[in-house]
Amino acid sequence: MKSIFSTLLIFVVAVAFTLAENTVFNQPQHFPDPFVSFDSNALTPDKVALGRLLFFDPMLSLDETISCASCHSPYNAFAHTDHALSHGIRDQIGQRNAPALFNLAWKNTLMWDGAANHIETQALAPLTNEKEMGEDLAHVLSKLQASSFYPQKFLSVFGDSIIQSQSLLKALASFQLSLISANAKYDQVQLGELEFTDQELNGERLFMQHCNACHTAPLFSNDLFKQNGLQLDPTLNDLGRMVVTMDPKDSLKFKVPSLRNLSYSYPYMHDGRFNKLNEVIAHYTSLSRNNLTSNELAQPITLTENDKVDLVAFLLTLNDKDFIFNQKHQFPKELLIK
Repeated sequence: MKSIFSTLLIFVVAVAFTLAENTVFNQPQHFPDPFVSFDSNALTPDKVALGRLLFFDPMLSLDETISCASCHSPYNAFAHTDHALSHGIRDQIGQRNAPALFNLAWKNTLMWDGAANHIETQALAPLTNEKEMGEDLAHVLSKLQASSFYPQKFLSVFGDSIIQSQSLLKALASFQLSLISANAKYDQVQLGELEFTDQELNGERLFMQHCNACHTAPLFSNDLFKQNGLQLDPTLNDLGRMVVTMDPKDSLKFKVPSLRNLSYSYPYMHDGRFNKLNEVIAHYTSLSRNNLTSNELAQPITLTENDKVDLVAFLLTLNDKDFIFNQKHQFPKELLIK
């Protein structure tokens, strides 16, 4: 009896160890439970590695010049800093600023207007947008299938060398879901490893008073759509969430972005109109009750010059250098020899 119990215990431990070795999703202990379920798409190292290859491969665009990483650079927290709006094939200019990509498992909708409600289908939007990657899903699959590189990769990960759309989208989603940013100074303070300076403490106090309702810690977004007092850009004529819902109440509402890694993910706002943090703060402190577009902002924000400096000091504690410079997030050298 004892022998059977010992054998069973060893088996359970072995299974647990194997599962631990084959998952790359490590939930930070001070984060809430993720929104995304991994029941139908477990994150394994091989699947994440395949997704990384696809994310950086320009083969996914029509003329094979644009990859996902062209607009979502790892050195910019998977955003883009060279221009305010995304650029696609044939140097076409998109409609919005490329958002940063991290902590996506805690989002129930994606993109500035929430047009995608699942990480596994989100990639279809840039893949098929004529101003972005300009492709057709069937054509992408045929190109991957015809390559001498990808069928074997998909066989290894999914057990089938025939590349299906579901497998492609699951691989891309896996890499993006593995992008977890949770080791900034802020996080280390929450875990009792470091302490804020007096300036950062005052900045945190100001943040909790004026900003946390929308940019809720520890993710620094409430994952909702809000108006923020920005006037409509007459050139872009972007009505935000209303484009999806067709509800006039959603006019000029955009997804609340996370404030993590702000030093790397400029320019700011859905149209990239602000290049510096002090411009963003100046926008919010310049609003009055008369020019607020709705009651999304309960009251104007009043800050002294010293308050503004302290607020920025706190925001800088949200920078996660380990995430930005993680070698597992960079261009995979394997693409150079495929």
